[in-house]
Amino acid sequence: MSTKPNKFVLDLTVDPSENGERLDIFVSSHVARLSRSLAARMIRAGQVIVNGETRKPAYLIRSGDVIHLEGLLHEPVEFQPEPIPIPVIYEDQDILLIDKPPGLVTHPAPGHKKGTLVNALLFHCQTLSGIGGKLRPGIVHRLDKDTSGTMVVAKNDLAHESLSRQFKNREVSKCYVAVVYGCFELDHGSIGFPIGRHPADRRRMSVLSHSGREAETLWRVRERFSEITLLELELKSGRTHQIRVHCSAINHPIVGDYVYGGQKRYRTLKTKGLQELIRSVPRQMLHAWRLSFKHPRSGEKMVFESDLPEDMEVLLERLRMIEKNSASPGRKP
Repeated sequence: MSTKPNKFVLDLTVDPSENGERLDIFVSSHVARLSRSLAARMIRAGQVIVNGETRKPAYLIRSGDVIHLEGLLHEPVEFQPEPIPIPVIYEDQDILLIDKPPGLVTHPAPGHKKGTLVNALLFHCQTLSGIGGKLRPGIVHRLDKDTSGTMVVAKNDLAHESLSRQFKNREVSKCYVAVVYGCFELDHGSIGFPIGRHPADRRRMSVLSHSGREAETLWRVRERFSEITLLELELKSGRTHQIRVHCSAINHPIVGDYVYGGQKRYRTLKTKGLQELIRSVPRQMLHAWRLSFKHPRSGEKMVFESDLPEDMEVLLERLRMIEKNSASPGRKP
Protein backbone atom coordinates (compact mmCIF):
# COMPACT_ATOMS: atom_id res chain seq x y z
CA MET A 1 0.00 0.00 0.00
CA SER A 2 1.62 3.25 -1.14
CA THR A 3 0.89 6.81 -0.10
CA LYS A 4 0.92 10.18 -1.81
CA PRO A 5 0.30 13.74 -0.62
CA ASN A 6 -3.29 14.85 -1.03
CA LYS A 7 -4.00 18.58 -0.95
CA PHE A 8 -7.30 19.74 0.41
CA VAL A 9 -8.97 23.15 0.54
CA LEU A 10 -12.03 23.52 2.72
CA ASP A 11 -14.32 26.34 3.77
CA LEU A 12 -16.59 25.77 6.77
CA THR A 13 -19.18 27.86 8.56
CA VAL A 14 -19.70 27.26 12.27
CA ASP A 15 -23.14 25.93 13.12
CA PRO A 16 -24.94 27.35 16.20
CA SER A 17 -24.67 23.91 17.85
CA GLU A 18 -20.85 24.16 17.59
CA ASN A 19 -20.63 27.56 19.30
CA GLY A 20 -17.91 27.65 21.97
CA GLU A 21 -15.93 24.64 20.69
CA ARG A 22 -12.13 24.83 20.49
CA LEU A 23 -10.78 25.57 17.01
CA ASP A 24 -8.45 22.55 16.93
CA ILE A 25 -11.28 20.20 17.93
CA PHE A 26 -13.60 21.72 15.31
CA VAL A 27 -11.00 21.34 12.54
CA SER A 28 -10.09 17.75 13.41
CA SER A 29 -13.75 16.72 13.58
CA HIS A 30 -14.46 18.06 10.08
CA VAL A 31 -11.46 16.57 8.24
CA ALA A 32 -11.23 12.78 8.00
CA ARG A 33 -7.96 11.26 9.30
CA LEU A 34 -6.87 14.59 10.85
CA SER A 35 -5.94 14.25 14.52
CA ARG A 36 -6.37 17.08 16.98
CA SER A 37 -2.58 17.45 17.37
CA LEU A 38 -2.10 17.74 13.60
CA ALA A 39 -4.96 20.24 13.44
CA ALA A 40 -3.22 22.32 16.11
CA ARG A 41 0.03 22.29 14.10
CA MET A 42 -1.86 23.44 11.01
CA ILE A 43 -3.44 26.28 12.98
CA ARG A 44 -0.08 27.43 14.35
CA ALA A 45 1.39 27.24 10.82
CA GLY A 46 -1.26 29.62 9.51
CA GLN A 47 -3.06 27.00 7.41
CA VAL A 48 -6.35 27.71 9.19
CA ILE A 49 -7.92 31.16 8.83
CA VAL A 50 -10.92 32.33 10.88
CA ASN A 51 -12.85 35.27 9.39
CA GLY A 52 -9.71 36.29 7.52
CA GLU A 53 -7.42 36.11 10.57
CA THR A 54 -5.12 33.53 12.13
CA ARG A 55 -6.06 32.21 15.57
CA LYS A 56 -4.63 29.92 18.25
CA PRO A 57 -5.70 26.27 18.59
CA ALA A 58 -7.58 27.11 21.81
CA TYR A 59 -9.65 29.85 20.15
CA LEU A 60 -13.34 29.32 20.94
CA ILE A 61 -15.27 29.44 17.70
CA ARG A 62 -18.55 31.31 17.39
CA SER A 63 -21.70 30.64 15.43
CA GLY A 64 -21.29 32.05 11.92
CA ASP A 65 -17.47 32.05 11.92
CA VAL A 66 -16.10 31.27 8.46
CA ILE A 67 -13.09 28.96 8.65
CA HIS A 68 -10.76 28.39 5.69
CA LEU A 69 -8.37 25.41 5.68
CA GLU A 70 -5.56 24.45 3.32
CA GLY A 71 -3.26 21.52 3.90
CA LEU A 72 -1.77 18.20 2.84
CA LEU A 73 -2.74 14.76 3.99
CA HIS A 74 -0.89 11.56 3.19
CA GLU A 75 -3.60 9.07 2.46
CA PRO A 76 -3.48 5.48 1.24
CA VAL A 77 -3.97 5.15 -2.48
CA GLU A 78 -5.56 1.72 -2.36
CA PHE A 79 -7.01 -0.82 0.02
CA GLN A 80 -7.33 -4.40 -1.05
CA PRO A 81 -10.68 -6.23 -1.24
CA GLU A 82 -10.93 -9.08 1.25
CA PRO A 83 -13.42 -11.99 1.20
CA ILE A 84 -14.86 -11.17 4.62
CA PRO A 85 -18.43 -12.48 5.02
CA ILE A 86 -20.99 -9.72 5.57
CA PRO A 87 -24.68 -10.64 5.94
CA VAL A 88 -26.69 -8.73 3.31
CA ILE A 89 -30.20 -7.61 4.28
CA TYR A 90 -31.06 -5.83 1.01
CA GLU A 91 -29.30 -4.64 -2.14
CA ASP A 92 -30.17 -2.73 -5.31
CA GLN A 93 -28.31 -0.50 -7.76
CA ASP A 94 -28.01 2.35 -5.24
CA ILE A 95 -27.79 0.98 -1.71
CA LEU A 96 -26.61 -2.00 0.27
CA LEU A 97 -28.04 -2.89 3.69
CA ILE A 98 -25.89 -5.13 5.87
CA ASP A 99 -26.05 -6.69 9.32
CA LYS A 100 -22.63 -5.73 10.70
CA PRO A 101 -21.16 -8.45 12.94
CA PRO A 102 -19.72 -7.40 16.30
CA GLY A 103 -15.93 -7.03 16.30
CA LEU A 104 -15.76 -5.69 12.73
CA VAL A 105 -14.18 -2.23 12.36
CA THR A 106 -16.10 -0.03 9.93
CA HIS A 107 -13.23 1.58 8.03
CA PRO A 108 -9.40 1.47 7.96
CA ALA A 109 -7.62 3.45 10.66
CA PRO A 110 -4.29 3.26 12.49
CA GLY A 111 -4.04 -0.27 13.83
CA HIS A 112 -6.85 -1.52 11.57
CA LYS A 113 -5.61 -1.40 7.97
CA LYS A 114 -6.97 -4.86 7.15
CA GLY A 115 -10.05 -6.86 7.98
CA THR A 116 -12.46 -3.93 8.03
CA LEU A 117 -15.96 -3.51 6.65
CA VAL A 118 -14.52 -1.36 3.84
CA ASN A 119 -12.23 -4.22 2.77
CA ALA A 120 -15.25 -6.53 2.76
CA LEU A 121 -17.36 -4.04 0.77
CA LEU A 122 -14.64 -3.63 -1.87
CA PHE A 123 -14.78 -7.40 -2.38
CA HIS A 124 -18.58 -7.54 -2.44
CA CYS A 125 -19.35 -4.51 -4.63
CA GLN A 126 -18.06 -3.61 -8.07
CA THR A 127 -18.68 0.08 -7.39
CA LEU A 128 -19.00 2.20 -4.27
CA SER A 129 -19.59 5.90 -3.75
CA GLY A 130 -16.30 7.84 -3.84
CA ILE A 131 -17.54 10.78 -1.80
CA GLY A 132 -16.25 9.27 1.43
CA GLY A 133 -12.70 9.20 0.04
CA LYS A 134 -10.34 6.27 -0.38
CA LEU A 135 -10.58 5.33 3.30
CA ARG A 136 -14.37 5.34 3.51
CA PRO A 137 -15.89 4.44 0.13
CA GLY A 138 -19.66 4.15 0.43
CA ILE A 139 -19.67 4.86 4.17
CA VAL A 140 -22.34 7.38 5.22
CA HIS A 141 -22.56 6.41 8.89
CA ARG A 142 -20.72 4.03 11.18
CA LEU A 143 -21.14 1.65 14.07
CA ASP A 144 -18.52 1.12 16.76
CA LYS A 145 -16.34 -1.96 16.36
CA ASP A 146 -18.18 -3.92 19.06
CA THR A 147 -21.67 -2.71 18.13
CA SER A 148 -23.59 -4.99 15.78
CA GLY A 149 -26.51 -4.35 13.49
CA THR A 150 -28.10 -2.60 10.55
CA MET A 151 -26.01 -0.32 8.33
CA VAL A 152 -26.68 1.29 4.96
CA VAL A 153 -23.92 1.70 2.36
CA ALA A 154 -24.02 4.01 -0.67
CA LYS A 155 -23.10 2.32 -3.95
CA ASN A 156 -22.91 5.57 -5.94
CA ASP A 157 -22.61 9.33 -5.40
CA LEU A 158 -26.35 9.95 -5.86
CA ALA A 159 -27.10 7.61 -2.97
CA HIS A 160 -24.28 9.01 -0.84
CA GLU A 161 -25.42 12.62 -1.21
CA SER A 162 -29.07 11.75 -0.48
CA LEU A 163 -28.33 9.56 2.55
CA SER A 164 -25.81 12.03 3.99
CA ARG A 165 -28.39 14.80 3.70
CA GLN A 166 -31.03 12.66 5.42
CA PHE A 167 -28.65 11.85 8.30
CA LYS A 168 -27.68 15.51 8.66
CA ASN A 169 -31.32 16.65 8.65
CA ARG A 170 -32.31 13.91 11.14
CA GLU A 171 -34.67 12.30 8.67
CA VAL A 172 -33.23 8.84 9.35
CA SER A 173 -34.84 6.82 12.14
CA LYS A 174 -32.31 4.78 14.17
CA CYS A 175 -33.44 2.31 16.83
CA TYR A 176 -31.14 0.18 18.97
CA VAL A 177 -31.47 -2.60 21.52
CA ALA A 178 -29.19 -2.71 24.57
CA VAL A 179 -28.72 -4.78 27.71
CA VAL A 180 -28.06 -2.38 30.59
CA TYR A 181 -27.43 -2.51 34.32
CA GLY A 182 -30.15 -1.71 36.82
CA CYS A 183 -33.94 -1.67 37.00
CA PHE A 184 -36.37 0.95 35.65
CA GLU A 185 -39.53 1.94 37.48
CA LEU A 186 -41.01 3.60 34.38
CA ASP A 187 -41.70 1.85 31.09
CA HIS A 188 -40.33 4.62 28.89
CA GLY A 189 -38.63 7.99 29.02
CA SER A 190 -35.97 10.22 27.44
CA ILE A 191 -32.40 11.37 28.12
CA GLY A 192 -31.48 14.89 27.02
CA PHE A 193 -27.97 15.66 28.30
CA PRO A 194 -25.72 17.55 25.83
CA ILE A 195 -22.68 15.54 24.69
CA GLY A 196 -19.14 16.68 23.90
CA ARG A 197 -15.53 15.64 24.38
CA HIS A 198 -14.63 14.54 27.89
CA PRO A 199 -12.84 17.43 29.65
CA ALA A 200 -9.96 15.18 30.79
CA ASP A 201 -9.91 12.24 28.35
CA ARG A 202 -10.21 13.44 24.75
CA ARG A 203 -10.75 9.89 23.47
CA ARG A 204 -14.09 9.70 25.26
CA MET A 205 -17.35 11.61 25.02
CA SER A 206 -19.13 12.97 28.08
CA VAL A 207 -22.17 14.88 29.35
CA LEU A 208 -19.71 16.97 31.40
CA SER A 209 -18.16 18.69 28.37
CA HIS A 210 -17.96 22.47 28.44
CA SER A 211 -18.91 22.57 24.74
CA GLY A 212 -21.51 19.80 24.63
CA ARG A 213 -23.97 19.68 21.75
CA GLU A 214 -27.66 18.94 22.26
CA ALA A 215 -28.56 15.26 22.18
CA GLU A 216 -31.70 13.24 22.86
CA THR A 217 -32.24 9.52 23.31
CA LEU A 218 -35.68 7.96 23.80
CA TRP A 219 -35.84 4.68 25.70
CA ARG A 220 -38.45 1.96 26.30
CA VAL A 221 -38.23 -1.15 28.46
CA ARG A 222 -38.48 -4.37 26.43
CA GLU A 223 -37.83 -6.88 29.20
CA ARG A 224 -37.00 -6.72 32.88
CA PHE A 225 -34.65 -9.02 34.81
CA SER A 226 -33.28 -8.89 38.35
CA GLU A 227 -30.71 -6.04 38.25
CA ILE A 228 -30.58 -6.04 34.43
CA THR A 229 -32.89 -4.50 31.78
CA LEU A 230 -33.32 -4.96 28.05
CA LEU A 231 -33.95 -1.53 26.49
CA GLU A 232 -35.09 -0.31 23.11
CA LEU A 233 -33.53 3.09 22.31
CA GLU A 234 -34.23 5.60 19.56
CA LEU A 235 -31.72 8.28 18.61
CA LYS A 236 -33.20 11.71 17.96
CA SER A 237 -29.68 13.10 17.35
CA GLY A 238 -26.46 11.49 16.19
CA ARG A 239 -23.63 12.28 18.59
CA THR A 240 -20.58 10.05 18.87
CA HIS A 241 -21.18 7.17 21.35
CA GLN A 242 -24.51 8.81 22.21
CA ILE A 243 -26.36 5.77 23.57
CA ARG A 244 -23.35 4.55 25.53
CA VAL A 245 -22.76 7.99 27.08
CA HIS A 246 -26.43 8.64 27.86
CA CYS A 247 -26.98 5.22 29.47
CA SER A 248 -23.89 5.74 31.62
CA ALA A 249 -25.03 9.26 32.56
CA ILE A 250 -28.28 7.93 34.10
CA ASN A 251 -26.35 5.22 35.98
CA HIS A 252 -27.49 2.40 33.67
CA PRO A 253 -24.32 1.66 31.64
CA ILE A 254 -24.47 -0.93 28.90
CA VAL A 255 -23.37 -4.40 29.98
CA GLY A 256 -19.85 -5.07 28.64
CA ASP A 257 -19.06 -1.42 27.87
CA TYR A 258 -15.52 -1.13 29.20
CA VAL A 259 -15.23 2.56 28.28
CA TYR A 260 -18.40 4.02 29.77
CA GLY A 261 -18.83 2.35 33.14
CA GLY A 262 -19.78 -1.21 32.28
CA GLN A 263 -16.45 -2.87 33.10
CA LYS A 264 -16.51 -3.61 36.85
CA ARG A 265 -20.16 -2.91 37.55
CA TYR A 266 -20.85 -6.67 37.63
CA ARG A 267 -19.26 -6.73 41.11
CA THR A 268 -22.29 -4.93 42.51
CA LEU A 269 -24.74 -7.58 41.29
CA LYS A 270 -26.39 -9.61 44.05
CA THR A 271 -28.47 -12.21 42.19
CA LYS A 272 -26.96 -15.70 42.40
CA GLY A 273 -25.13 -16.69 39.22
CA LEU A 274 -25.63 -13.27 37.64
CA GLN A 275 -22.23 -11.83 38.57
CA GLU A 276 -20.35 -14.67 36.88
CA LEU A 277 -22.53 -14.46 33.77
CA ILE A 278 -22.15 -10.72 33.28
CA ARG A 279 -18.42 -10.78 34.02
CA SER A 280 -17.94 -13.07 31.00
CA VAL A 281 -19.53 -10.63 28.50
CA PRO A 282 -16.71 -9.57 26.11
CA ARG A 283 -18.28 -6.54 24.43
CA GLN A 284 -20.93 -3.88 24.88
CA MET A 285 -24.36 -5.45 24.43
CA LEU A 286 -25.59 -2.89 21.90
CA HIS A 287 -27.29 -3.73 18.60
CA ALA A 288 -28.51 -1.40 15.82
CA TRP A 289 -31.89 -3.04 15.39
CA ARG A 290 -33.91 -0.87 12.99
CA LEU A 291 -32.99 1.73 10.34
CA SER A 292 -35.53 3.75 8.35
CA PHE A 293 -34.94 6.30 5.56
CA LYS A 294 -36.14 7.38 2.12
CA HIS A 295 -34.70 5.56 -0.88
CA PRO A 296 -32.23 7.97 -2.56
CA ARG A 297 -33.67 7.41 -6.04
CA SER A 298 -37.39 6.65 -5.60
CA GLY A 299 -38.07 8.58 -2.38
CA GLU A 300 -39.93 5.55 -1.00
CA LYS A 301 -39.76 5.09 2.77
CA MET A 302 -37.79 1.96 3.60
CA VAL A 303 -37.49 0.15 6.95
CA PHE A 304 -34.88 -2.51 7.66
CA GLU A 305 -34.32 -4.64 10.77
CA SER A 306 -31.69 -7.16 11.82
CA ASP A 307 -32.08 -9.93 14.39
CA LEU A 308 -30.14 -9.82 17.63
CA PRO A 309 -26.70 -11.45 17.23
CA GLU A 310 -26.10 -14.85 18.75
CA ASP A 311 -24.11 -13.62 21.76
CA MET A 312 -26.93 -11.26 22.82
CA GLU A 313 -29.56 -13.97 22.35
CA VAL A 314 -27.52 -16.41 24.45
CA LEU A 315 -27.10 -13.79 27.19
CA LEU A 316 -30.84 -13.09 27.27
CA GLU A 317 -31.70 -16.79 27.43
CA ARG A 318 -29.32 -17.27 30.36
CA LEU A 319 -30.81 -14.22 32.10
CA ARG A 320 -34.29 -15.72 31.68
CA MET A 321 -33.04 -19.01 33.10
CA ILE A 322 -31.52 -17.28 36.14
CA GLU A 323 -34.78 -15.36 36.60
CA LYS A 324 -36.80 -18.57 36.40
CA ASN A 325 -34.58 -20.43 38.85
CA SER A 326 -34.61 -17.51 41.30
CA ALA A 327 -38.41 -17.55 41.30
CA SER A 328 -38.65 -21.32 41.82
CA PRO A 329 -40.07 -22.57 45.16
CA GLY A 330 -37.42 -23.25 47.77
CA ARG A 331 -34.91 -20.89 46.18
CA LYS A 332 -33.82 -17.57 47.57
CA PRO A 333 -34.30 -14.58 45.25
